Amino acid sequence: MKNVNPLTRMDYPDPDVIRVDDTYYMISTTMYYMPGGVILRSYDLANWEIAAYLFDELDGTPAERLENGQNSYGKGMWAASLRYRNGRFYATFVSHGQEDTHLFTAESIDGPWEHRKMRGYFHDSSLYFEDDGRAFLVSGNAEIRLTELAPDLSGPKEGGIDTVIVRDDREKVFLGFEGSHLYKIRGRYYLTLIHWPKDRSRRTEAVYSADAIEGPYEGGDVFWDDGGYCGQGIAQGGLVDTPDGRWFAVLFRDSGAVGRIPILVPVTWDGDTPVFGENGRLPEDIAIVSTKPEHVYRPLFTSDSFELPVDAVAVESKTRRLLQPQWQWNHVPDDTCWDILPEGGLTVTTGAVCVNPMQARNTLTQRMSYPSCEAEVTVDASGLFSGDHAGMCAMQGCYVMIGITKEDGRYYLEIAERKEPVKGFGIGGNDTEPPTVTYREELGGESTVTVGITADFTMMKDTVSCFVRRNGEKITVGEPHRMYFRLDHFTGARFGLCTWSEKAAGGTAVFTDFVYRQVDE
Repeated sequence: MKNVNPLTRMDYPDPDVIRVDDTYYMISTTMYYMPGGVILRSYDLANWEIAAYLFDELDGTPAERLENGQNSYGKGMWAASLRYRNGRFYATFVSHGQEDTHLFTAESIDGPWEHRKMRGYFHDSSLYFEDDGRAFLVSGNAEIRLTELAPDLSGPKEGGIDTVIVRDDREKVFLGFEGSHLYKIRGRYYLTLIHWPKDRSRRTEAVYSADAIEGPYEGGDVFWDDGGYCGQGIAQGGLVDTPDGRWFAVLFRDSGAVGRIPILVPVTWDGDTPVFGENGRLPEDIAIVSTKPEHVYRPLFTSDSFELPVDAVAVESKTRRLLQPQWQWNHVPDDTCWDILPEGGLTVTTGAVCVNPMQARNTLTQRMSYPSCEAEVTVDASGLFSGDHAGMCAMQGCYVMIGITKEDGRYYLEIAERKEPVKGFGIGGNDTEPPTVTYREELGGESTVTVGITADFTMMKDTVSCFVRRNGEKITVGEPHRMYFRLDHFTGARFGLCTWSEKAAGGTAVFTDFVYRQVDE
């Protein structure tokens, strides 16, 4: 027995989990970060590592590439379903904003993944294969619909089943049923859902079941605990069994600015009824068994010297060939404007003029980690143009960035912030305002500096502090900055290595010696 929660300590929302023989796989929402469609791997359901990404670019739109003033914040790849059947993996999900549904298939988790679009838009869909080979999607919000698919999975089957199987009472909920996951267990069909009843302070997990796939379905709420964490609900995710016959749910918990973190919930059975947790609560300690106890997991975050790999993967993707898998770009990168230098270092050249760092293409990111973490990087700004900025940002709608800016041949240490959200943010948003400069110090001709950010997410404190390292000493500069999880970006906070130009494109920064540290509780 051990305390395994929260599982990843990072923002991996909308999990769906399967087991293939002795290996568990979990897919998670990645929205506008690229490469996207991350799949994690585990042998005990407690420890996870990155196994694969589905794609490097999804919709091929200007918004996905941060072009023409457009962006995909809060949008992109949402709430995937992962399945395995007859030696093949299947992943389906919608691209929010484009209103389309994507299907990826592969014989190996490593790919190559074949991609095509499906006809129709299926919100928070769950792919299900019947024993006789028929395929279905369950999807929707408030009204959950079962849709039979054509044999080639290209879209709805003409004349096939297409019916609403569960309805929520819109008058009694803040958020209607969504996050569908459909299973057949012991000959009975189980549909897991989330919603947010108005008479509760948090999101809630519900389960409905039926003897036939088209229903009728009966059930209700099964779990509305917060695990002792700030009233934040644990809900939405997948069910999975172990080789020894036990059952678990991997759900996510809202956790403030750090994001939505997977939580392992034991599931037992009272006849045909699944029981989540113990006496309605998340147990502190959970017994886990590894199918491969000798396995050493690759961490979900990494420090990086940005050196050319000696065994670069022979793939077309420049990102996957040159960068460690923990890195993702903010939107699709411009591969002509970044590289790894032969002597080491990530070089980024600006390709367009921006108003603020959230518009900057080729910002390289890693998820921040609960309960607290920090990262630092050395920035060589000698290649910047006047009006350029380069450094490290804490990425979210209310961001902060510490780094070097160059003006009229002089270099300045600068902190730039967005303290309040830009008006009009709902799901997604377009920040077209310049940041507020809250700290500036002339560097006296020095063009290389080591800067960093420390984050504290303990019990939703959600503050970050900026620092500069001089002669080995860590010196805090500026005031603490508050981070917020909002629908504008709809993702947890990240460290970002960022270069942007406010006057003319073409300036270059070089990042070296990135160090990531997790601070223990």
